Amino acid sequence: MRHVQLDAMVYGERLADVFERIVQWERYAELAPHVQSTTVHEGRPGRTGSSSWELHFRSGLLRWTEAERFVPERGEVHFEQTDGDFDTFSGRWLLTAQGDDVAVSFGCDFDFGITSLEGILDPIAERVIKETVAWAVTGQFARVRLAGEPDPGAPVISAAGLPATA
Repeated sequence: MRHVQLDAMVYGERLADVFERIVQWERYAELAPHVQSTTVHEGRPGRTGSSSWELHFRSGLLRWTEAERFVPERGEVHFEQTDGDFDTFSGRWLLTAQGDDVAVSFGCDFDFGITSLEGILDPIAERVIKETVAWAVTGQFARVRLAGEPDPGAPVISAAGLPATA
């Protein structure tokens, strides 16, 4: 089982607004170059949803359909594959208000179920998923800092990809 984790801080935004923008899966194809397409079968404002995803992966597409459970009052989205290329795939988004800012945490676990290829497939899938989430978060908000930046004083990345003031 492989784990993917991405944490970010969105500056100067309300939790409810960040939540509603994060779950606009249909926008991810325009935000993240790895995303070929997303189809939302059912989504907000309901408490449950379903979406299908296609991500560029190696020389083809990685496909899956997931069921989502939205818990906006706790800033949570839980998801789990219902059909697709993974043997198992599940995770959650967790958003937490921190003063005038919002901490965004994305985590998922996946397994292709092909032990002999996990050394090849898993690192590529981890990179593609993590980069997709990073592109989606940084592309939707004016000021975002991804966790793990080498210098705490590093510039915040703006939606235009240019440094902004934190």
